Amino acid sequence: MHTPAPTTGARPPATAYDAVLCDLDNVVRYYDLTRVTALEQAAGLPEGTTAGLAYAPELDLPLLLGRITPEEWAETIAAGLTDRVGVERARDLGRAMAGAPFRADEAVVALLRRVRERVPLVLVTNATLQLHDDLAALGLGDLADHVVGSAHEGVAKPDPAIYRIAAARAGVPVDRCLFVDDRRENVDAAVALGMTGVLFREPADLHGPFGFGRTDG
Repeated sequence: MHTPAPTTGARPPATAYDAVLCDLDNVVRYYDLTRVTALEQAAGLPEGTTAGLAYAPELDLPLLLGRITPEEWAETIAAGLTDRVGVERARDLGRAMAGAPFRADEAVVALLRRVRERVPLVLVTNATLQLHDDLAALGLGDLADHVVGSAHEGVAKPDPAIYRIAAARAGVPVDRCLFVDDRRENVDAAVALGMTGVLFREPADLHGPFGFGRTDG
């Protein structure tokens, strides 16, 4: 039996918020690292080595703030792996990581489209300057009323500034926002500003916060 993900703040009825602010990665969008894993196995690296390096703040944050390109990010990943696997394999891993394909979770997309019929929906995401192109590639260019991306704003979660920007775009006070994210520190930062926070683990975790019955879709 599934145990709902912990929620920071009480689960509100549908009238307890005037906007939904929602993360993108690992909530709506998921990356396929199959190619990266195969390359790691071929190189004798433990699975997850490349992602662990790539998502370390010192490598990842410059990308998410728009200070480097995905190509430059791939090069920094490769530089961090060269001593372990050699130049060519390191480059292959860096490129595979930066170019990993992605998909949307259609169950979450359906829930977000439904909640947007009630209140404004803002995507709030730590993402690259390619964010809008990525959403278009997923067929989600029209999913939200507004998109607040870290690279475009020059500030990343959990910095309070990005939450304030998102609330302002929604046109509602911060204490009338429901915030959804898969990372505890991001949810905690939203709650500290007065938002209601939902720690996401699977689509069913959104039914209660959004005010939908478990069998409503």
